[in-house]
Amino acid sequence: MDLSARAARPTTVQRRSTPFQGVELRSKPSGTGGETLTFTGYASVTEQGYEMEDWAGSYTEIVRSGAFKKTLSEGADVPFLVNHSGLTLARTKSGTLRLAEDETGLHTEADLDPSSPHVQALRSAMERGDVDEMSFGFWVTRQQWSPDFDQRDILEVSLNKGDVSVVNYGANPNTAGAQLNARELGQHLERLSADDRRTLYDRLAAEFTPAPEEAPVPSLLGLDQARLRLLNL
Repeated sequence: MDLSARAARPTTVQRRSTPFQGVELRSKPSGTGGETLTFTGYASVTEQGYEMEDWAGSYTEIVRSGAFKKTLSEGADVPFLVNHSGLTLARTKSGTLRLAEDETGLHTEADLDPSSPHVQALRSAMERGDVDEMSFGFWVTRQQWSPDFDQRDILEVSLNKGDVSVVNYGANPNTAGAQLNARELGQHLERLSADDRRTLYDRLAAEFTPAPEEAPVPSLLGLDQARLRLLNL
């Protein structure tokens, strides 16, 4: 199969998650009788390969060091969310969310409002161990594939209007496939040769064609009822 179609840069938001690393939820007195709550952790780890899967099979992906440098320097507007949705709990625009890239990856520090019921629910879920991953939503702006299209290096991303999230079951790179919309899938298929399209079709047909159903056996009760109706005519 010709894998060169993988070189097309995706135009939709991408999501990747990683198990909690350096995650801490710190509480300290506010000085006014209350408390302040600060979340820290890594939304992405760089220079570590993980397995992805797309329409052509599996490949290795690596977010390279420096991928966040440009978007952070441009003041990307990024919210801190739970499961990539819901109410914004912190935001770079307001200064309550601070993002930085270091030698480990994309470091996240968020000032959370402990009086918010959404923050209270997140705090409870973290303390119970019900959520244990971080994730980030982004757009790929620069990428590079190996000559055999078996490894994808993400060189630069845009986080503007994306997000960083605490997630329970994220789009884990080790288990989840790349996201494609119908238009992008059609573009990939157009780049394939006729033989490759046939191979892909046969693969999908084998996976999704249901097994033939056996013909139902007429019940004796049904036959007896039919005879009675004929006798009553």
